[in-house]
Amino acid sequence: MAELKKVACEAIDKVASELNNISQELWKNPELNFNEHHAHSVLTDFLENQGFHVERKYKLDTAFRATFGDDSAGPHVAVLCEYDALPEIGHACGHNLIAELGVAAGVGIKAAMEASGQPIGKLIVLGTPAEEGGGGKILLDDKRAFDNIDVAMMSHPAPGVILKPTMLARQRVTVTYKGKASHAAAFPWEGINALDAAVTCYQTVSCMRQQMKPTWRVHGIITKGGVRPNIIPEEAEMEFYIRAPTREELNVLREKVIGCFESAATATGCKVEYDFSEMPYLNVINNEALASSFETNAKELGLDFKEHTMPTGNVPLGSTDMGNVSYVVPSIHPFFYIGTDEVNHTRGFTGATGAPAAQPYTIIQGKAMAMTAIDVFTNKELFQKIKTEFDNEPQRKA
Repeated sequence: MAELKKVACEAIDKVASELNNISQELWKNPELNFNEHHAHSVLTDFLENQGFHVERKYKLDTAFRATFGDDSAGPHVAVLCEYDALPEIGHACGHNLIAELGVAAGVGIKAAMEASGQPIGKLIVLGTPAEEGGGGKILLDDKRAFDNIDVAMMSHPAPGVILKPTMLARQRVTVTYKGKASHAAAFPWEGINALDAAVTCYQTVSCMRQQMKPTWRVHGIITKGGVRPNIIPEEAEMEFYIRAPTREELNVLREKVIGCFESAATATGCKVEYDFSEMPYLNVINNEALASSFETNAKELGLDFKEHTMPTGNVPLGSTDMGNVSYVVPSIHPFFYIGTDEVNHTRGFTGATGAPAAQPYTIIQGKAMAMTAIDVFTNKELFQKIKTEFDNEPQRKA
């Protein structure tokens, strides 16, 4: 096994400059969710040149599936790539690096599989578009893309290292208040102010935060508040994200915010409609056995989990559609340091994801993923432990 891991790491080192070029190409050409056509082309061309069987536009226009190995020989291990960017600020979440380390891991795993001299399993490098709000992995799961996959792995850049981050379940909701327009100066008593309802709702949610659990999150904006100051707004619209550590807690929080929405309507005489997204992001269930294997391999590569820890510890770190994957396939989603204290979704982090300093950290992640996949392929006891833990996970049964 040690020799196969060495082969994997050496194979990654051989294409390190190409991997950096891929990352830079994505970073210089950021694309929003479901429009990652250039990234799709760059990544699939590289994987095809590396000898993978590549299925372009796999179930979604900008998704792909690159495979190597034998369907019946052993575990099916998937390494996931993300590659969409954010509006206006580009790769401020570092998905260019996620794509880079994903294909790096693929190259390393493939080399080890070839060196083993016998069929040991199947490798899938899966391109998953539209993580930033589009739920690409949820759509892929709906289309059965994760059927016959035994293990799924990815790693995400951050201002610090966390092996098993707390990623929250999240649901988006649009709230619409409807009132009655009137002249705001001449006949204000004839109007019913929808903007007042939205403002009251916003303040009520803010008041509720005092009694919210520290791990719950509710944040929103007013997206529509009227047309002119001298017309009492007859319609106002808001958008909120609600987040909680588990699917069960998310349902509890959902009922609480509904109370805020409805009470604001009652107070102002407006009518209210609320529409919850049908594709909530679920919390990430970190598979302990798989994470332990990854940790061991990363430490062998020199990664110190006590160094570059997240400044605020393992606080909730937003949400991802990888959470939905973790409910159907044993998964890990570690966070890795890239040489900056800048935080995700800022222009400073955008700069860091394109900087040379990020490269050694990213390559280590790709190698650690490859080594972990080799463990899954060759260690039957580990593979059984991963499956047993997943089958008995209480959150999946809730």
